[in-house]
Amino acid sequence: MKHSGIIGKLALTLVLMSFLAVSCRKKDDRPDYEYFISKELKKTFTRDEIRSLLQLAAGTYTQINDVLPYISSGVNVYKVTYRSVVYDDEIEASGLICVPDIEGNYPVICFHNGTNTVNANAPSNAPLSFLYQMIEVVSSLGYIVVFPDYPGFGESADIKHPYLLAEPTVRCVTDMLFTVRETSGYEFPGIKALNEFYLMGYSQGGWAALLLHKALELEFYNDFNLKGTVCGAGPYNLNLLMENILNQSTYVMPVYIGFLIDSYEAYNSFPIDVCEILNEPYCLRLSSLFGGNLNFQQINEQLTTSVPGLFTSGFLEGYASDSRFTAVREALANNSIDAWKSEIPLYMIHGSADDHVFPVATENMYSSMLAVGTSEDICKKEILPGVGHSNGVVPAMLKGLLFIMSLREGK
Repeated sequence: MKHSGIIGKLALTLVLMSFLAVSCRKKDDRPDYEYFISKELKKTFTRDEIRSLLQLAAGTYTQINDVLPYISSGVNVYKVTYRSVVYDDEIEASGLICVPDIEGNYPVICFHNGTNTVNANAPSNAPLSFLYQMIEVVSSLGYIVVFPDYPGFGESADIKHPYLLAEPTVRCVTDMLFTVRETSGYEFPGIKALNEFYLMGYSQGGWAALLLHKALELEFYNDFNLKGTVCGAGPYNLNLLMENILNQSTYVMPVYIGFLIDSYEAYNSFPIDVCEILNEPYCLRLSSLFGGNLNFQQINEQLTTSVPGLFTSGFLEGYASDSRFTAVREALANNSIDAWKSEIPLYMIHGSADDHVFPVATENMYSSMLAVGTSEDICKKEILPGVGHSNGVVPAMLKGLLFIMSLREGK
């Protein structure tokens, strides 16, 4: 009897040790993350909910009907926090990662949103907004959807947003893509990311998408297999944008100008007194306008749509050639996108009636890409007749999504 008791205890001990060993091994199998910090489930969509949402939206945007047959799953939407850097400062950045609710290996679409001045409207803070939901449910078509907040929003709301500054934009987006890659198969059980990446963006996001297209193709080609990019209405050449604005008598979105100048001043990109660029009182109130609480309308009301009223006469007359503004021209050039010979499909789209970011931005970028050797088969352009900036978002991105889907079908 004593022997049987001892044997029983030994057997129980062995079972417990085996269980602990397996448990430890499972924990040890989980990698030491370089980027990932945490995740939080923000929203779930069933397949039926997605179909109802898109059918409702199709009443306004009929092209949505083209994607309805491809809905294959529900979607789980997560807020993800990850490590990144803005210039020399380490930050905790954030964004949304949306995954199908069916196990599998999926390509990745990274979406870059347009200009935003309100922290509460960052993707991870407002996942239930209509436009963001339209992006999130793209995951139901068989994609992992990545949606960065950008530095200055979400978890990093305590710093200034580096608006239209190239280096921190590329860094925060690539760090989020590295986060997706290192968590593949671990943080989202049964969901693995293929080495197949697509980029989409509109307005500021169009600029960011093209910036990332160039970076992934020329610098990060060993890390990410970029397959195609859609850029909508982006200010690719910032000097050209400034010249076009200065040639107008009025500009309907002075918030863009104020945001750029405030950001560049905060990150020491403009070594010049802001009051040499903007008239008082506008130059004196910029820092109070871009703290993450005021929307476009509220900021525009604190500025002026009159170009001669907003800019100093010296800047209006001397921007193009006066040595006082050399640093301004250089800063804008450094954060613009120079053309290069691309071998990866690129679709550029813009509304012909856009008075926020003039369509010449896309016309010029497209011509420049072809001039340096990019094939017309690789780089395509479409100007949407009569479409403005705000009402161009959904039609441009729908066309872009169909473009990406066609790339996948033809692979």
